[in-house]
Amino acid sequence: MKHGDLVSRMTLEEKCALLAGKDVWHTREIPRLNIPAITLSDGPSGLRKQAGEGDHLGLNASTKATCIPSAATLACSWDDTVSEAMGAVVGRDAANQKVDVLLAPGLNTKRSSLCGRSFEYYSEDPYLSGKLAAGFIRGAQKQGVSACAKHYAANAQELLRMHSDSVMDERTLREMYLTNFEIAIKEGKPGFVMTAYNRVNGVYANESRHLLGDILRGEWGFDGAVVTDWGGSNSIVEGVREGMNLEMPAAGDDSPCQLVKAVKDGTIDEKIIDERVDQLLDFVLAEHKSGESSFDAAKQHQAAEAAAEKCLVLLKNDEHLLPLKKDARVAVIGEFAARSRYQGAGSSMVNAAQVDDTLPMLDEFFPARVGFAQGFERLDAANDALADEAVQLAKTADCAVVYLGLPECFETEGLDRTHMRLPENQIALMKKLRAVCKKMVVVLSCGSAVETDWAQDCDALLYAGLGGEAVARSVLRALAGEITPGGKLAETWYRHYADAPVSHYYPGTEATSEYREGLYVGYRYTESADVAPAFAFGHGLS
Repeated sequence: MKHGDLVSRMTLEEKCALLAGKDVWHTREIPRLNIPAITLSDGPSGLRKQAGEGDHLGLNASTKATCIPSAATLACSWDDTVSEAMGAVVGRDAANQKVDVLLAPGLNTKRSSLCGRSFEYYSEDPYLSGKLAAGFIRGAQKQGVSACAKHYAANAQELLRMHSDSVMDERTLREMYLTNFEIAIKEGKPGFVMTAYNRVNGVYANESRHLLGDILRGEWGFDGAVVTDWGGSNSIVEGVREGMNLEMPAAGDDSPCQLVKAVKDGTIDEKIIDERVDQLLDFVLAEHKSGESSFDAAKQHQAAEAAAEKCLVLLKNDEHLLPLKKDARVAVIGEFAARSRYQGAGSSMVNAAQVDDTLPMLDEFFPARVGFAQGFERLDAANDALADEAVQLAKTADCAVVYLGLPECFETEGLDRTHMRLPENQIALMKKLRAVCKKMVVVLSCGSAVETDWAQDCDALLYAGLGGEAVARSVLRALAGEITPGGKLAETWYRHYADAPVSHYYPGTEATSEYREGLYVGYRYTESADVAPAFAFGHGLS
């Protein structure tokens, strides 16, 4: 053991207490041995350090930080240097705010576009996911913080996520749902790995000897610390036995007492406790950077903008409508132009330090614009007055630029989508605009695939994803031709959700979620079954 002398001076009670959190975001300190507490914070789209009383769902306010493009959007860059740069951005925020462990990146394979946290994960392809996650980890850890790869493993639905059992054959598990983690861990070398809430083939991920002992620590040689997802420990004794180092958040003294009792009655060997404590001490005792004087918020924002530019995907551009001329008489339509949709909801939500909005910047790019109309309500509610106002404005323009997307409540932790469509009020508006528009560009903001039958009514379609706090300017630069949108889709966009092989049994609504499609996720299915998608994995014009 690296810290054998220190571990030998700890009481059994102290050792067991160290393996269970102090509160929502901190480990326990042991002052008499100069063992400090460390701070853990979300997240994948930017730091979410809560200023007041902590909670893991993002209910209470957090301190301001840089909101980067979501993982699903970053993946459209197909560039691990872009991902590494964003890991560095979030890592600098973490170091500046004295956070020791960054609970990111999320890299689960995107089995279904309907997963509520699909925006937090990179791709349907485990190789691409692993490479991008490794880049993010390297970028973050160069700033002196530890990254935490999550959620290990086979976490593909939010419904019943605390006890759902992901059931699959070993080949599918290895190739589709572990390859991503293997690449990220071997190439990125994260300090921490977070276990998933769900079971995998009958055993909770946090208690799985196969996942934690045989594969993670055995085959892959992971020598870091394993932390539970928040509330994801069902038995601290079984978790510690199989490889877990830290149960979060705090459960008072109940969990340490359970461990102490288990040692005393012979249920678990104290040598295992010592080993887990020794592994955790590597990070508790590490020297972490904090409050760097070189921190520059403006440069953080610029870096987020540069990344957003690399992730824009041009899905359609009939007759080379884009880029628009600077003197184009443009009508800007859509509620998402007035208030950008730039990130997902849930525990990944960032209190963005600086958010660019479209409307204040329009004169810079399109000074001849004819105006703005909201067009629709953000939530799916019919409003004929808003639609009619948009139609009248569009009649006066050379081109309508229509900002569409999914509302925040469609993409959030804890809930899966029930369908793959845009809200009906947006689709209805598109039909009305098509009848009067000479030319129409759609800017689409969402963190995962949507059905695009309505795209036949537009001449150009630019996918902005959830591009972070600076995405609005990036989009305008692309529309005006200042930059080339060269991103490529990192997941398959089916014509209709029914075309997806998981559509008839996702999400699992009973005790098990059966991965009947096996290896045939996304492009592996469309290529093998000769199913034509709306937009293929890797699609993107320029």
